[in-house]
Amino acid sequence: MTSERRMKRIQIVVVAALLAVAGVAGAAASGPLTIETPPTPSDKTSDCDRDCLMQAYRGPRGGWPTAQVDPGVQWEELGPRPALPQPPAALMKLGEQLFFDPRLSRDQTLSCASCHAPHLGFSDGRRLALGHEAQAGPRNTPHLMGVAFVPQLMWDGRAADLESQALMPIANPVEMAMDLPALQQRLSRETDYPRRFKDVFGDDTVTLDRLGKALAAFERRIEAPRSRFDDFIEGKPSALSDQEIRGLHLFRTKARCMNCHSGPQFTQHEFHQIGMSALGRRLQDLGRQGATGRPEDVGAFRTPSLRGIARTAPYFHNGVTPTLRGVLESYNAGMPQPPKNAQGLMAIPPSPLIKPIQLSGKELQDLEAFLRTL
Repeated sequence: MTSERRMKRIQIVVVAALLAVAGVAGAAASGPLTIETPPTPSDKTSDCDRDCLMQAYRGPRGGWPTAQVDPGVQWEELGPRPALPQPPAALMKLGEQLFFDPRLSRDQTLSCASCHAPHLGFSDGRRLALGHEAQAGPRNTPHLMGVAFVPQLMWDGRAADLESQALMPIANPVEMAMDLPALQQRLSRETDYPRRFKDVFGDDTVTLDRLGKALAAFERRIEAPRSRFDDFIEGKPSALSDQEIRGLHLFRTKARCMNCHSGPQFTQHEFHQIGMSALGRRLQDLGRQGATGRPEDVGAFRTPSLRGIARTAPYFHNGVTPTLRGVLESYNAGMPQPPKNAQGLMAIPPSPLIKPIQLSGKELQDLEAFLRTL
């Protein structure tokens, strides 16, 4: 038997066997058998090459690859930044004067801008904030960019609104250390504020409530400078390079960033224990539990917006990471883990959203390049 006839015979046997198994042996005479497998769900660009991925992201957001988020996570697609509130101009101007005025502090050397400097992304560039008599605070200074959209302020969310938050650093003995009733008297007697307050509020009474309203009005107009990502998301596809688009794709998929940093502000404004609270160790910080008293909030901190992130180093609530690449490497490794007990279990494990990501060095470079466009 020639090799050609042998191969043809094997093909006939295989086809007959398949027909028999399928219960359609009688269909052999109707032509060759075609076996179809059901389609499986896949990412829109899972089989795309580089050009396909670039084309998808440079088109409408509806055609972007599906974002990868964990079950149960409430997320929102990335989008253009929302318009800022528009407080009355006179109230905002009064707040701006107060924000930069060192007379709000006990020794009249510190203003709000001492820790929230505009050229440093309305932060201070330090690991820990420095306050009255150069005292170091327990946490890194949060930036104020986009603060109008933050529903619960401070790292632990203990301030319900900007009006109340604005007075907290003034009264804090480690920060501006000013007695609030004494401040009210100082501003009433030793400054031109009574006249300014009259122009805004209709009479010259300086009150703490009005002070908070004025500072909050100014802070609600603080936002990150316009970025190349703004141009990109508003319809200019060429605003981002190929590398930055690869980073955007990683941000929305493999890097798992959308679990906590989605929406126009790149945050869901939630609180998570991510492993940076040193729980069970000397420098532990109980985080949000200090504000709520709830056991489930231990070590949790507010997820900040990523807009303008390249301007706001160092990072995390304790400022321990000086570079953006260091932040990415920490997440890539799964973050620091609490010590284990005698049974080998973590007493207080981090959020289940925290998992090793295992990006390559090139992927980390792409992701960082994207974040720097914000």
